[in-house]
Amino acid sequence: METKTFDARGMACPLPVVNAKKESEEMTNGGTLIILVDNEIAVQNLTKFGNSKGFTVSSEKKTEKDFTVTFQIPENSTTSTPAAESAGPACTPDSKKHGLVAVLSSNTMGNGEEQLGKILMKSFIFALTKQDQLPEIILCYNSGASLTCEDSDSLEDLKSLEAEGVKILTCGTCLDFYGLKEKLAVGGITNMYEIVEIMESAGTIVRP
Repeated sequence: METKTFDARGMACPLPVVNAKKESEEMTNGGTLIILVDNEIAVQNLTKFGNSKGFTVSSEKKTEKDFTVTFQIPENSTTSTPAAESAGPACTPDSKKHGLVAVLSSNTMGNGEEQLGKILMKSFIFALTKQDQLPEIILCYNSGASLTCEDSDSLEDLKSLEAEGVKILTCGTCLDFYGLKEKLAVGGITNMYEIVEIMESAGTIVRP
């Protein structure tokens, strides 16, 4: 079993968890993963992630801005075999969660300082790309319409989600209102009738 250390100090949420997930998945023979972070929130988030994966988790505060979170990772009994790998994409499970709809009704997340809201929305969309189960559909309307257009900070993340099969739809009336119809850069255009239909039939709706 190996011991690995990953330095996540200076990384904004959700990057410490995203990278911890990636590093832990590579440790198929199990071992010890040590993550270095610089704040209590990152410690809490990593602890929750580790517990959700069944790891043994411990943490240590060394200084005010120096923490370690340690995962004891058991050996992965489901490590793929060459035969399984040769089966190709047909054996890959659908990463989309059917009935899960993400609704982005604003280009900011929450109420308060606009700049902070934009940072949080960018982080939310990035975090969506790293979930084991992706939304089936993402709906964008009102100022959220700008997220799918040219110059959006989240454009590459949304394109990544679309490449994974996530359907991205933006309200046409909203694009017209903000003068963005010619700048749509990912997904398609929808209308309020279809938005209502999708939301009514959704199993779960996520609203940041």
